[in-house]
Amino acid sequence: MRSKPLVLTHGEPAGIAPEITAKAWAELREQKDFSFFLLGDAGDFAARAAAVGLSIPLRQITRPADAADVFNEGLPVIHHAMAKPSRAAWIDTRNSPFVIEVITEAAELCLAGLAGGMVTNPIHKDALYSVGFKHEGHTDFLASLCRARGHDAHEVMMLVAPGLRAVPLTIHIPLKNVPAAITAESIISQAQVIHRALKLNFGIVSPRLWVTGLNPHASENGAMGSEEQEIIAPAVEALRHGGINIHGPVSADTAFNPEARSQYDAVLCMYHDQALIPVKTLDFHGGVNVTLGLPFIRTSPDHGTALNLAGKGEARADSLIAALKLAADMAAG
Repeated sequence: MRSKPLVLTHGEPAGIAPEITAKAWAELREQKDFSFFLLGDAGDFAARAAAVGLSIPLRQITRPADAADVFNEGLPVIHHAMAKPSRAAWIDTRNSPFVIEVITEAAELCLAGLAGGMVTNPIHKDALYSVGFKHEGHTDFLASLCRARGHDAHEVMMLVAPGLRAVPLTIHIPLKNVPAAITAESIISQAQVIHRALKLNFGIVSPRLWVTGLNPHASENGAMGSEEQEIIAPAVEALRHGGINIHGPVSADTAFNPEARSQYDAVLCMYHDQALIPVKTLDFHGGVNVTLGLPFIRTSPDHGTALNLAGKGEARADSLIAALKLAADMAAG
């Protein structure tokens, strides 16, 4: 049976999305049993791509199921008109509602079972905030959409690089606020989501999890902090009693070498940089952001709109290509 196509959102019109999308399609067009379609403004996309010498053929379609039939001939597009033509590196907030509408429609296509998963091009959050966007980003926005439509969602952000899946327990908060944000409940709930996703979406029958400590050397038995003994270790023990193969808290400075990484399938880290630094060190250009805990698959390139590169034709598509491939693998799983 033919796999369902992935839906790729237009993202911030002023950013590098048209350039990396064109490059991704050119790279993936010959993949077997694989297709994606762009949900966005066909005319604006074509103009922006052509401006940097990426004149790829477009195939306008009216339903996701038609994407596979034309994918190797041209980039399939379900047209969704934006308010104003875009300009590279120049944010026009009149197009911000378009960005939000496209993300919403893509999620609804996934919830309806018409797309195998969604891959999101980068957005410019400040531009969205200017029109009343109330979310930190894609992750919590998609979860809120799911819950508003009666679906269960427990969103967890995972970063993926070759040989590493890392999850930050806390994300976009000041480092000084991290200790207070670490709770046994959040560790347990996120670990359970990770465990389920590794089985369901990554095909790992018996997942192995590690959990890092917060303090240097995981506090050395309380010599450099109490979070490990009072919060992290009890949460790990509760998870272990619940049947999850989990180890920790381990010292973060020894959790990411090749020998350590061979011993787990995913690692739950205590804060943003603890997870993202190793991912970006292993593969700066090809890391992927995955949202676990949604009723559909969602991946994204692990970079922003790169306004400084927009309109120059220099933006690399490695991360978008990896995000598309990973979404397809997860859907197949």
